[in-house]
Amino acid sequence: MNSTALVYCEGNFGLMDGKTANGLIRRSHKYNILGVIDSTKAGGDSGIYLDGKTNGIPIYSSLKDAIRILGSVPDYFIYGMAPASAFLTPPDREIFLAAMKQGMNIVNPLYELLNEDEEFVKKAKKYHVTIEDVRRTPPRKDLHNFTGRILQMNTPVIAVLGTDSAIGKRTTAVLLEQTFLKKGLKPIFIGTGQTGIMQGAKYSIPLDSIPSQYAIGEIENVIMTAYEEEHPDLFIIEGQGSLSSPAYISSCIILRGARPAAVILQHAPKRKKLGDFPFMNMPSLESEIQLIETFSQAKVVSITLNHESMSEAEIGETISLYEKNLGLPASDVLKYGCDKIVACLMEKFPTLQKALPPQTKKTMKR
Repeated sequence: MNSTALVYCEGNFGLMDGKTANGLIRRSHKYNILGVIDSTKAGGDSGIYLDGKTNGIPIYSSLKDAIRILGSVPDYFIYGMAPASAFLTPPDREIFLAAMKQGMNIVNPLYELLNEDEEFVKKAKKYHVTIEDVRRTPPRKDLHNFTGRILQMNTPVIAVLGTDSAIGKRTTAVLLEQTFLKKGLKPIFIGTGQTGIMQGAKYSIPLDSIPSQYAIGEIENVIMTAYEEEHPDLFIIEGQGSLSSPAYISSCIILRGARPAAVILQHAPKRKKLGDFPFMNMPSLESEIQLIETFSQAKVVSITLNHESMSEAEIGETISLYEKNLGLPASDVLKYGCDKIVACLMEKFPTLQKALPPQTKKTMKR
Protein backbone atom coordinates (compact mmCIF):
# COMPACT_ATOMS: atom_id res chain seq x y z
CA MET A 1 0.00 0.00 0.00
CA ASN A 2 1.37 3.42 -0.97
CA SER A 3 2.30 5.97 1.68
CA THR A 4 -0.20 8.78 2.23
CA ALA A 5 0.70 12.36 1.36
CA LEU A 6 -0.43 15.97 1.27
CA VAL A 7 0.75 18.24 -1.54
CA TYR A 8 1.51 21.86 -0.72
CA CYS A 9 0.71 24.27 -3.57
CA GLU A 10 -0.30 27.56 -1.98
CA GLY A 11 -1.72 29.99 -4.54
CA ASN A 12 -0.58 27.94 -7.52
CA PHE A 13 -2.69 24.82 -7.87
CA GLY A 14 -3.84 24.39 -11.47
CA LEU A 15 -1.41 27.06 -12.64
CA MET A 16 1.96 26.86 -14.37
CA ASP A 17 4.07 27.04 -11.20
CA GLY A 18 1.88 24.35 -9.66
CA LYS A 19 2.86 21.79 -12.29
CA THR A 20 4.34 19.36 -9.74
CA ALA A 21 1.09 19.27 -7.75
CA ASN A 22 -0.92 19.11 -10.97
CA GLY A 23 1.06 16.10 -12.15
CA LEU A 24 0.80 14.25 -8.84
CA ILE A 25 -2.96 14.75 -8.71
CA ARG A 26 -3.32 13.31 -12.22
CA ARG A 27 -1.03 10.34 -11.56
CA SER A 28 0.94 8.97 -8.65
CA HIS A 29 2.19 5.40 -8.44
CA LYS A 30 4.31 6.21 -5.41
CA TYR A 31 1.96 8.10 -3.05
CA ASN A 32 -1.69 8.00 -2.07
CA ILE A 33 -2.48 11.71 -2.34
CA LEU A 34 -5.04 12.70 0.32
CA GLY A 35 -5.29 16.36 -0.56
CA VAL A 36 -3.81 19.60 -1.81
CA ILE A 37 -3.11 22.66 0.34
CA ASP A 38 -4.02 25.92 -1.42
CA SER A 39 -6.04 28.44 0.58
CA THR A 40 -7.10 30.28 -2.61
CA LYS A 41 -9.12 27.26 -3.76
CA ALA A 42 -9.99 25.63 -0.43
CA GLY A 43 -13.15 23.54 -0.33
CA GLY A 44 -13.01 22.55 -3.98
CA ASP A 45 -12.23 19.28 -5.69
CA SER A 46 -8.76 19.20 -7.26
CA GLY A 47 -10.00 17.34 -10.34
CA ILE A 48 -12.50 20.08 -11.15
CA TYR A 49 -9.76 22.73 -11.13
CA LEU A 50 -7.47 20.65 -13.34
CA ASP A 51 -9.67 18.82 -15.81
CA GLY A 52 -13.29 19.69 -15.08
CA LYS A 53 -13.92 16.24 -13.55
CA THR A 54 -14.16 15.30 -9.89
CA ASN A 55 -11.46 12.99 -8.55
CA GLY A 56 -12.30 12.97 -4.85
CA ILE A 57 -9.04 14.64 -3.79
CA PRO A 58 -9.99 17.77 -1.80
CA ILE A 59 -8.24 21.11 -1.53
CA TYR A 60 -7.55 22.34 2.00
CA SER A 61 -6.87 25.83 3.30
CA SER A 62 -3.92 24.89 5.52
CA LEU A 63 -1.92 22.02 6.97
CA LYS A 64 -3.84 22.37 10.23
CA ASP A 65 -7.17 22.28 8.39
CA ALA A 66 -6.14 19.19 6.40
CA ILE A 67 -5.05 17.20 9.46
CA ARG A 68 -8.21 18.19 11.36
CA ILE A 69 -10.56 17.10 8.57
CA LEU A 70 -8.62 13.93 7.73
CA GLY A 71 -8.47 12.95 11.38
CA SER A 72 -4.91 11.69 11.02
CA VAL A 73 -1.44 12.82 9.99
CA PRO A 74 -0.37 11.71 6.48
CA ASP A 75 3.04 10.09 6.02
CA TYR A 76 4.50 12.70 3.65
CA PHE A 77 4.41 16.43 3.02
CA ILE A 78 5.24 17.16 -0.62
CA TYR A 79 6.24 20.55 -2.00
CA GLY A 80 4.13 20.79 -5.15
CA MET A 81 5.40 23.93 -6.83
CA ALA A 82 8.11 24.67 -9.39
CA PRO A 83 9.01 28.35 -8.97
CA ALA A 84 11.61 29.86 -11.27
CA SER A 85 13.79 30.68 -8.25
CA ALA A 86 13.67 27.00 -7.15
CA PHE A 87 14.27 27.95 -3.50
CA LEU A 88 12.02 27.95 -0.45
CA THR A 89 10.56 31.27 0.68
CA PRO A 90 10.51 32.03 4.45
CA PRO A 91 6.78 31.08 4.68
CA ASP A 92 7.55 27.84 2.84
CA ARG A 93 10.24 26.99 5.35
CA GLU A 94 7.82 27.53 8.20
CA ILE A 95 5.18 25.21 6.71
CA PHE A 96 7.82 22.55 6.07
CA LEU A 97 9.01 22.76 9.67
CA ALA A 98 5.41 22.64 10.91
CA ALA A 99 4.80 19.46 8.89
CA MET A 100 7.95 17.90 10.32
CA LYS A 101 6.78 18.76 13.85
CA GLN A 102 3.57 16.84 13.07
CA GLY A 103 5.70 13.82 12.20
CA MET A 104 5.49 14.08 8.40
CA ASN A 105 8.39 13.12 6.16
CA ILE A 106 9.39 15.76 3.60
CA VAL A 107 9.63 15.41 -0.17
CA ASN A 108 11.53 18.34 -1.64
CA PRO A 109 11.76 18.72 -5.45
CA LEU A 110 13.68 22.00 -5.47
CA TYR A 111 17.33 22.65 -6.28
CA GLU A 112 17.82 23.68 -2.65
CA LEU A 113 18.94 20.51 -0.86
CA LEU A 114 17.38 20.42 2.58
CA ASN A 115 19.64 17.61 3.75
CA GLU A 116 22.40 20.21 3.57
CA ASP A 117 20.43 22.76 5.61
CA GLU A 118 21.50 22.70 9.28
CA GLU A 119 18.08 23.67 10.63
CA PHE A 120 16.24 21.00 8.63
CA VAL A 121 18.77 18.32 9.53
CA LYS A 122 18.36 19.08 13.25
CA LYS A 123 14.56 19.13 13.04
CA ALA A 124 14.46 15.87 11.08
CA LYS A 125 16.50 14.20 13.80
CA LYS A 126 14.38 15.74 16.56
CA TYR A 127 11.05 14.69 15.05
CA HIS A 128 12.30 11.34 13.66
CA VAL A 129 11.34 12.12 10.06
CA THR A 130 13.15 11.87 6.74
CA ILE A 131 13.87 14.41 4.03
CA GLU A 132 14.01 13.32 0.38
CA ASP A 133 15.79 15.78 -1.92
CA VAL A 134 14.45 14.66 -5.29
CA ARG A 135 17.06 16.60 -7.25
CA ARG A 136 20.05 15.15 -5.41
CA THR A 137 22.36 13.60 -8.01
CA PRO A 138 24.73 10.64 -7.59
CA PRO A 139 28.38 11.27 -6.71
CA ARG A 140 30.36 12.30 -9.79
CA LYS A 141 32.30 9.04 -9.74
CA ASP A 142 28.99 7.26 -10.45
CA LEU A 143 27.91 9.48 -13.35
CA HIS A 144 28.23 8.40 -16.98
CA ASN A 145 29.75 9.89 -20.10
CA PHE A 146 28.13 9.32 -23.50
CA THR A 147 29.29 6.00 -24.98
CA GLY A 148 27.38 5.66 -28.24
CA ARG A 149 25.72 2.40 -27.15
CA ILE A 150 22.34 3.91 -27.91
CA LEU A 151 23.29 4.19 -31.59
CA GLN A 152 23.18 0.38 -31.82
CA MET A 153 19.67 0.12 -30.34
CA ASN A 154 16.78 -0.29 -32.76
CA THR A 155 13.88 0.22 -30.33
CA PRO A 156 11.90 3.36 -31.31
CA VAL A 157 12.59 6.40 -29.13
CA ILE A 158 9.95 9.14 -29.10
CA ALA A 159 10.56 12.45 -27.32
CA VAL A 160 7.76 14.77 -26.23
CA LEU A 161 9.22 18.26 -26.54
CA GLY A 162 7.55 21.65 -26.31
CA THR A 163 7.70 25.31 -27.22
CA ASP A 164 7.99 26.39 -23.57
CA SER A 165 8.43 25.05 -20.05
CA ALA A 166 5.40 23.90 -17.97
CA ILE A 167 3.38 23.36 -21.12
CA GLY A 168 2.22 19.74 -20.66
CA LYS A 169 5.01 17.61 -22.07
CA ARG A 170 5.05 15.15 -19.16
CA THR A 171 1.26 14.85 -19.14
CA THR A 172 1.23 14.02 -22.85
CA ALA A 173 4.06 11.51 -22.42
CA VAL A 174 2.23 9.77 -19.56
CA LEU A 175 -1.03 9.57 -21.52
CA LEU A 176 0.83 8.16 -24.51
CA GLU A 177 2.36 5.50 -22.28
CA GLN A 178 -1.08 4.57 -20.96
CA THR A 179 -2.55 4.34 -24.46
CA PHE A 180 0.22 2.06 -25.71
CA LEU A 181 -0.21 -0.15 -22.63
CA LYS A 182 -3.94 -0.51 -23.37
CA LYS A 183 -3.04 -1.72 -26.87
CA GLY A 184 -0.94 -4.48 -25.36
CA LEU A 185 2.46 -2.96 -26.14
CA LYS A 186 5.28 -2.40 -23.67
CA PRO A 187 6.33 1.25 -23.57
CA ILE A 188 8.89 2.63 -21.13
CA PHE A 189 8.39 6.17 -19.89
CA ILE A 190 11.67 7.93 -19.11
CA GLY A 191 11.21 10.69 -16.53
CA THR A 192 13.61 13.60 -16.82
CA GLY A 193 12.26 15.97 -14.17
CA GLN A 194 11.30 16.10 -10.53
CA THR A 195 7.59 15.44 -11.03
CA GLY A 196 8.10 12.30 -13.10
CA ILE A 197 10.42 10.98 -10.41
CA MET A 198 7.89 11.80 -7.69
CA GLN A 199 5.11 10.14 -9.66
CA GLY A 200 7.08 6.92 -9.41
CA ALA A 201 8.72 6.57 -12.83
CA LYS A 202 10.93 3.48 -12.58
CA TYR A 203 13.50 4.88 -15.00
CA SER A 204 14.21 8.56 -14.44
CA ILE A 205 16.89 11.18 -13.77
CA PRO A 206 16.77 14.80 -12.50
CA LEU A 207 18.22 15.99 -15.79
CA ASP A 208 18.58 19.69 -15.00
CA SER A 209 20.62 18.95 -11.85
CA ILE A 210 23.28 16.83 -13.54
CA PRO A 211 26.57 18.53 -14.56
CA SER A 212 26.54 19.19 -18.29
CA GLN A 213 29.65 17.02 -18.81
CA TYR A 214 27.60 13.97 -17.80
CA ALA A 215 23.99 14.86 -18.65
CA ILE A 216 24.01 13.39 -22.16
CA GLY A 217 25.66 10.23 -20.92
CA GLU A 218 23.19 9.95 -18.03
CA ILE A 219 20.13 10.00 -20.28
CA GLU A 220 21.77 7.49 -22.62
CA ASN A 221 22.56 5.29 -19.62
CA VAL A 222 19.04 5.33 -18.14
CA ILE A 223 17.58 4.37 -21.53
CA MET A 224 20.09 1.59 -22.06
CA THR A 225 19.53 0.28 -18.53
CA ALA A 226 15.78 0.11 -19.20
CA TYR A 227 16.43 -1.51 -22.58
CA GLU A 228 18.60 -4.25 -21.08
CA GLU A 229 16.28 -4.90 -18.13
CA GLU A 230 12.86 -4.57 -19.77
CA HIS A 231 13.23 -5.11 -23.55
CA PRO A 232 10.40 -2.64 -24.30
CA ASP A 233 8.64 -2.03 -27.61
CA LEU A 234 9.32 1.70 -27.47
CA PHE A 235 10.60 4.52 -25.27
CA ILE A 236 8.70 7.72 -24.48
CA ILE A 237 10.99 10.49 -23.24
CA GLU A 238 9.62 13.33 -21.12
CA GLY A 239 10.87 16.64 -22.50
CA GLN A 240 12.11 19.62 -20.51
CA GLY A 241 11.94 23.30 -21.38
CA SER A 242 12.26 23.91 -25.11
CA LEU A 243 15.09 23.80 -27.62
CA SER A 244 14.58 27.50 -28.38
CA SER A 245 14.55 28.49 -24.71
CA PRO A 246 16.90 31.35 -23.81
CA ALA A 247 17.73 29.78 -20.43
CA TYR A 248 17.40 25.97 -20.50
CA ILE A 249 19.51 23.38 -22.32
CA SER A 250 17.58 20.24 -21.34
CA SER A 251 15.95 19.74 -24.76
CA CYS A 252 19.41 19.85 -26.35
CA ILE A 253 20.60 17.15 -23.92
CA ILE A 254 17.56 14.96 -24.63
CA LEU A 255 18.03 15.18 -28.40
CA ARG A 256 21.74 14.37 -28.09
CA GLY A 257 21.53 11.65 -25.43
CA ALA A 258 18.23 9.92 -26.23
CA ARG A 259 18.64 10.13 -30.03
CA PRO A 260 14.88 10.11 -30.71
CA ALA A 261 13.70 9.16 -34.18
CA ALA A 262 10.45 11.06 -33.69
CA VAL A 263 9.33 14.13 -31.74
CA ILE A 264 5.85 15.07 -30.58
CA LEU A 265 5.71 18.84 -30.11
CA GLN A 266 3.50 20.36 -27.41
CA HIS A 267 2.28 23.94 -27.83
CA ALA A 268 -0.08 26.37 -26.05
CA PRO A 269 -1.69 28.44 -28.83
CA LYS A 270 -2.97 31.15 -26.50
CA ARG A 271 0.31 31.61 -24.63
CA LYS A 272 1.89 34.76 -26.05
CA LYS A 273 4.93 35.12 -23.77
CA LEU A 274 7.33 32.55 -22.33
CA GLY A 275 6.10 31.43 -18.93
CA ASP A 276 9.27 32.24 -16.99
CA PHE A 277 10.31 35.13 -19.21
CA PRO A 278 7.31 37.40 -19.87
CA PHE A 279 9.55 39.85 -21.72
CA MET A 280 10.04 37.29 -24.53
CA ASN A 281 7.57 36.13 -27.15
CA MET A 282 6.62 32.49 -27.58
CA PRO A 283 8.20 30.80 -30.61
CA SER A 284 5.97 29.70 -33.45
CA LEU A 285 5.39 26.02 -34.14
CA GLU A 286 7.07 26.42 -37.50
CA SER A 287 10.23 27.93 -36.05
CA GLU A 288 10.47 25.28 -33.31
CA ILE A 289 10.00 22.45 -35.81
CA GLN A 290 12.70 23.87 -38.05
CA LEU A 291 15.06 24.25 -35.10
CA ILE A 292 14.50 20.68 -33.85
CA GLU A 293 14.91 19.13 -37.29
CA THR A 294 18.03 21.21 -38.03
CA PHE A 295 19.64 20.45 -34.68
CA SER A 296 18.95 16.71 -34.73
CA GLN A 297 18.03 13.82 -37.01
CA ALA A 298 14.62 13.58 -35.36
CA LYS A 299 11.46 14.49 -37.25
CA VAL A 300 8.49 16.20 -35.66
CA VAL A 301 5.64 13.80 -36.46
CA SER A 302 2.67 15.31 -34.59
CA ILE A 303 1.46 18.30 -32.60
CA THR A 304 -0.29 18.23 -29.22
CA LEU A 305 -2.11 21.17 -27.68
CA ASN A 306 -2.15 22.69 -24.23
CA HIS A 307 -5.66 24.16 -24.16
CA GLU A 308 -5.07 26.84 -21.51
CA SER A 309 -7.43 29.83 -22.05
CA MET A 310 -9.08 28.10 -25.07
CA SER A 311 -12.76 27.37 -25.64
CA GLU A 312 -13.96 24.02 -27.00
CA ALA A 313 -14.59 25.61 -30.38
CA GLU A 314 -11.13 27.17 -30.47
CA ILE A 315 -9.50 23.82 -29.71
CA GLY A 316 -11.23 22.12 -32.63
CA GLU A 317 -10.53 24.99 -35.01
CA THR A 318 -6.86 25.12 -34.02
CA ILE A 319 -6.38 21.38 -34.50
CA SER A 320 -7.86 21.60 -38.00
CA LEU A 321 -5.71 24.63 -38.82
CA TYR A 322 -2.49 22.97 -37.65
CA GLU A 323 -3.21 19.80 -39.59
CA LYS A 324 -3.93 21.79 -42.74
CA ASN A 325 -0.95 24.16 -42.50
CA LEU A 326 1.67 21.77 -41.11
CA GLY A 327 0.56 18.50 -42.68
CA LEU A 328 0.90 16.77 -39.30
CA PRO A 329 -1.70 15.07 -37.10
CA ALA A 330 -2.68 17.22 -34.14
CA SER A 331 -4.72 16.65 -30.99
CA ASP A 332 -5.45 17.81 -27.47
CA VAL A 333 -4.73 14.57 -25.62
CA LEU A 334 -6.40 15.67 -22.37
CA LYS A 335 -9.62 16.36 -24.27
CA TYR A 336 -9.57 13.77 -27.04
CA GLY A 337 -7.07 11.12 -26.01
CA CYS A 338 -3.97 9.85 -27.79
CA ASP A 339 -5.40 7.52 -30.44
CA LYS A 340 -4.60 9.85 -33.35
CA ILE A 341 -1.01 10.33 -32.16
CA VAL A 342 -0.53 6.62 -31.50
CA ALA A 343 -1.85 5.76 -34.99
CA CYS A 344 0.74 8.13 -36.46
CA LEU A 345 3.54 6.47 -34.49
CA MET A 346 2.35 2.97 -35.39
CA GLU A 347 2.51 3.92 -39.06
CA LYS A 348 5.98 5.43 -38.70
CA PHE A 349 7.40 2.45 -36.80
CA PRO A 350 6.28 -0.88 -38.35
CA THR A 351 7.91 -2.80 -35.47
CA LEU A 352 5.13 -1.53 -33.25
CA GLN A 353 2.53 -3.08 -35.53
CA LYS A 354 4.38 -6.39 -35.41
CA ALA A 355 4.57 -6.29 -31.62
CA LEU A 356 0.80 -5.93 -31.18
CA PRO A 357 -0.97 -8.91 -29.57
CA PRO A 358 -3.00 -10.96 -32.10
CA GLN A 359 -6.34 -9.92 -30.58
CA THR A 360 -5.46 -6.23 -30.89
CA LYS A 361 -4.51 -6.70 -34.54
CA LYS A 362 -7.89 -8.32 -35.23
CA THR A 363 -9.74 -5.47 -33.51
CA MET A 364 -7.80 -2.84 -35.47
CA LYS A 365 -8.58 -4.54 -38.79
CA ARG A 366 -12.30 -4.34 -38.01
